Amino acid sequence: MGKVSVVIAAIVVAAGIAGAGALVGQGIVKMRALDRFVTVKGLAEQDVKADRAVWPITFVATNDVLQTAQQKIEDDTETLQKFLEIHGISRDQTELQNLQVTDQLAQSYRSGPVESRYIVSQTVQVSSDDVAAVAKASQDIGKLLQKGIVLGGQGYNAGPSYLFTKLNNIKPEMIAKATANARESAQQFAQDSGGKLGGIRRANQGLFQILAADGAPNTTETNQINKTVRVVTTMEYLIED
Repeated sequence: MGKVSVVIAAIVVAAGIAGAGALVGQGIVKMRALDRFVTVKGLAEQDVKADRAVWPITFVATNDVLQTAQQKIEDDTETLQKFLEIHGISRDQTELQNLQVTDQLAQSYRSGPVESRYIVSQTVQVSSDDVAAVAKASQDIGKLLQKGIVLGGQGYNAGPSYLFTKLNNIKPEMIAKATANARESAQQFAQDSGGKLGGIRRANQGLFQILAADGAPNTTETNQINKTVRVVTTMEYLIED
């Protein structure tokens, strides 16, 4: 290869290296540009009311004669059903559950005499969309005691649980509000940093929470009719020059 050819080849190689260097440089600039982003959170809250109530009512009867205790349970069940009907809760909104019989003389851990050999417990489960009717009935539960119904026993009467079942109906609107809230924060950040807001780099919808509306400490959401639905979205936006 002559000197002229060597010189030309050297020039071509040099040009290639220079071009590659320019491309790498541009790539670094682009990578740095992509690294410029802001992470923000967007909050959306909405007040809702429970649309379904579930109320398990457990009561007991005791006697040394099983048939007598069983008859008392049947009578109390009828009394309870009539009590619920007075409060607008029909029989088709109730279900008999968990009939249990305990023979205390058959208990291996028993110590000492027993006053009544048999304990019979029954649960009536109320499931209703009429939340107000269930709430009113639960407030009048003392009238059952006046009629001789013994509540509790082997079950635990914690009162009604109030549920919100229409979360899917409000999800799209709440996500839109949370996203708009996050974008507003990102826009302000971009403006303060002398840049402009670019597209979304990454997004995380977050989890929906159903909370007691009053926010009182140690308050269980299912015991409250009024609730607050909350969602927090996490968004990453690119910041452009």
